[in-house]
Amino acid sequence: MGVGGGEMAAAAAVVEEEGKEEEEEEGEEGGWGWRARSKLSAALAVVWVVLVVTGVTALHRSLRHGALVKAEEGIVCMCEERARMLQDQFAVSVNHVHALAILVATFHYEKQPPALDQDTFADYTARTSFERPLLSGVAYAQRVMHADREAFERQQGWIIKTMKHEPSPPQDEYAPVIYSQETVSYIEGLDMMSGEEDRENILRSRATGKAVLTRPFRLMSNHLGVVLTFPVYLVDLPPDAKVEDRVAATAGYLGGAFDVESLVENLLRQLAGNQELVVNVYDVTNHSNPLVMYGSEVPLGAPSPSHTCMLDFGDPFRNHHMICRYRSEPHVPWSAITTPSGVFVILMLIGYIIYAAWNRYDSVTEDCRKMKALKKRAEAADVAKSQFLATVSHEIRTPMNGVLGMLDMLLDTELKSTQRDFAQTAQICGKALISLINEVLDRAKIEAGKLELESVPFDLRSILDEVVSLFSSKSREKGIELAVYVSERVPEILLGDPGRFRQIITNLVGNSIKFTERGHIFVQVHLADHSNLATEPKVESVANGINGHIDETSVVSTSVSHNTLSGFEAADSRNSWENFKALLSYDTNDMAYGSDSENVTLVVSVEDTGIGIPIHAQGRVFMPFMQADSSTSRNYGGTGIGLSISKCLVELMSGQINFVSRPNVGSTFTFTAVLQRCERNAINVSKSALLHPLPSSFQGLSTLLVDKRPVRATVTEYHLQRLGIASKSVHTIEQALSVLLGRNGTSLPRKQLSMLLVESDSWGLKMDVPLRTRFLEMKQNGCESVFPQVILLSLADSDKMKAEYGVHSVITKPLKASTLAACLFQSLGISITQANNEKKHHGPDSLYGLLLGKNILVVDDNKVNLRVAAGTLKKYGAKVECVESGKDALELLQVPHKFDLCLMDIQMPEMDGFEATRQIRAIEAKAHEQTDNADNSEAGSAAKKAQWHLPVLAMTADVIQATHEECTKYGMDGYVSKPFEEKQLFKAVQKFLGPSTSS
Repeated sequence: MGVGGGEMAAAAAVVEEEGKEEEEEEGEEGGWGWRARSKLSAALAVVWVVLVVTGVTALHRSLRHGALVKAEEGIVCMCEERARMLQDQFAVSVNHVHALAILVATFHYEKQPPALDQDTFADYTARTSFERPLLSGVAYAQRVMHADREAFERQQGWIIKTMKHEPSPPQDEYAPVIYSQETVSYIEGLDMMSGEEDRENILRSRATGKAVLTRPFRLMSNHLGVVLTFPVYLVDLPPDAKVEDRVAATAGYLGGAFDVESLVENLLRQLAGNQELVVNVYDVTNHSNPLVMYGSEVPLGAPSPSHTCMLDFGDPFRNHHMICRYRSEPHVPWSAITTPSGVFVILMLIGYIIYAAWNRYDSVTEDCRKMKALKKRAEAADVAKSQFLATVSHEIRTPMNGVLGMLDMLLDTELKSTQRDFAQTAQICGKALISLINEVLDRAKIEAGKLELESVPFDLRSILDEVVSLFSSKSREKGIELAVYVSERVPEILLGDPGRFRQIITNLVGNSIKFTERGHIFVQVHLADHSNLATEPKVESVANGINGHIDETSVVSTSVSHNTLSGFEAADSRNSWENFKALLSYDTNDMAYGSDSENVTLVVSVEDTGIGIPIHAQGRVFMPFMQADSSTSRNYGGTGIGLSISKCLVELMSGQINFVSRPNVGSTFTFTAVLQRCERNAINVSKSALLHPLPSSFQGLSTLLVDKRPVRATVTEYHLQRLGIASKSVHTIEQALSVLLGRNGTSLPRKQLSMLLVESDSWGLKMDVPLRTRFLEMKQNGCESVFPQVILLSLADSDKMKAEYGVHSVITKPLKASTLAACLFQSLGISITQANNEKKHHGPDSLYGLLLGKNILVVDDNKVNLRVAAGTLKKYGAKVECVESGKDALELLQVPHKFDLCLMDIQMPEMDGFEATRQIRAIEAKAHEQTDNADNSEAGSAAKKAQWHLPVLAMTADVIQATHEECTKYGMDGYVSKPFEEKQLFKAVQKFLGPSTSS
């Protein structure tokens, strides 16, 4: 051993030295590698920066070039548009001059004598000047040959003068102005052919037949302009006439001064973007010396993109063009600056992120390792929490099982009234403690995600009746109305978890009972679609319980009667009688329910007229272990966990829960739940015991109901309808007598009218005497052959009310179908055979019928629990044998044995329930092998195998889901929790000891 230890120590030392050397080598290699990586990263960073700067610069140039190209395209488009519009407007002016030339030819030469003179021409041109806004004036010069000069001058009364206002020297022909617009009247009598350029234009005009232009010059307005000359012919000439023919046919010349600057300025004012452009118009007939027609001769500002457009003014001998340029150099667009800058920043950030990510890699790895360690610790803490809850549950439930079991057995003995009261009080306190433990465990299972819902068929209406039974005594003590109404559209049988659904309703109704001292508690169940239709138009301006928001509260006086179940105002106005009637209209409508889905969404509301929830506390209503204030727990009791569990259960049912509450008015809790449809014929025998059919003895009967409150009357009619009793409601006794006499056209058959139900608060003072008197009068008059049974509906004690009001019977509220049926059986004298009672209590569908004569083995190390279990099972007719350990149980369960069922405790010394069950299954498997070897008969072997499989149920105080999984793992068939009750025990043993199993 010592040598081995030395060798191990030496080996460890060697390994340690080798580890140190490897660490040093790795450190050196890491140092060199780190330096190399540092240099490499620095070089890569420099290269990265250079590449980024180069790329960003190229991107900037590309964007700037694109902007310049776009600017050039823009100026081309704008310049072409301006040139086109300028040509169009000039052509319009030329057309007007042409029209005026035709006018002169028509009225001056074709009319004899001429119909045109100077005054007429001046007046006409002045009145039509709006058609020629760009012409400063027009004039007509007549062609006069030298031979006709003297006659012409005598006719006109003046001599022909030159442009210098001197007598014109002799020449071949003259062109004196005989007609002129008033604006240019100063040129009258001047020879237009005396000027060299004017003479050239006149000769070109008459030779071509087109308008010709002079070169630009200053007009009287100091604007640059040109003179437009148009020939006037004596006869119409064809387009292809010869020059000689045109000269011979020429009668005169019409000219006009054209203001080019005004034309261009008017055009530019009409177009957008004029402020950005500089426009110049040139006469480029002489390319070496272009003449400016519009604009400055010197370009403005720095050179900028420009565009030149050719202009066609209709004169083939002269050329014009337009040059457009930007007023200033186009600005560099912001995108050419921001985009490269943004790309630069992004790329640098990417580089930094990569660098930072690489440096943070080691720290992230360490964080991941720590997170894994924390995750393991959290999982271990969760397991420890579950184990702690299981242990606490077991340790508390085990003695409580003994306490409650002994109290139950004690109550089955003969006790004095005082002793029975003490025992019942102790039993109630014990059940309250068990209920609290169950709530805490439910909350723990919900947090751990281990709470699963069942999916079994159940009768929703029966569950609500059970809730009413649970709180009926308390509601009668407080004198408050407790009522339930389920819409006819809600299916009779549903698939879901009845226990959890009952738990939600019980929590909500329990809170309402706790905090309500007057008024009512009303539970309604409707289909979601129909409920939405009836309530969507209303929006209550109060605090909403989903998010705890506060709008307003109001305290309403209780002296005003409202149309509710009890006459007290409700918190949620959507539950008014008008909306309730709307929902009833859907119930009475024969139209089938529109949804074909298997799912059914229910809307359940629990309305009370209690103290309400204070505004400041409404936001924490659904928080666990939270109450409105510290006084709530002192005054009303409770732990504040019920609503939290209810909210979680509703969410597990795919629903939502909210509330509307008004202090001193009441609260209305509403939740939705998604369940499934279930047909009654699809329910098997083992699950049929969960349903509670109502008696059918009342089919065909009818009753008359007297109730001044329509909501309460509707609830009573709902319970009567469940029993098959037709009913009609009236508000007063007088209306009821009228119905009995047939005055109101009632649809109820009078011969079958068996009952008259009267609400106690609808019974007038001293009404019993006249009511009986009227019945006697009706019988004597032959109106009624049989007295209807007068039954009073009251919250008070039935015997006291029966004696006080003198009625046949009193039904004590709150109403439910079973108690209503029992009272009607007694009142109407309908007999129920004893055989039915025996069948009900001792039939195969009861726990007594299942356990009668069965041999049951109970295994538990706690003697008190053995006594309790044995006493409970013997009460139902079972033959019980008890042992205190798993080893003793194995001795009794050697094949063959006599037992039909085994209840096995889990936590026992020496051998726990799991190990005992495992060995029991091993014994059964060995017996099966021996049977197979001895008997080859397949049918006989199968029968023996089935007989030797003993149902083993875990009897445990640990109800955490993990225990159920362990039970299944070790071969147990199920479990019952301590302390177990009749329903729980029946549900657990039914599938093993039921009729189908026995057969």
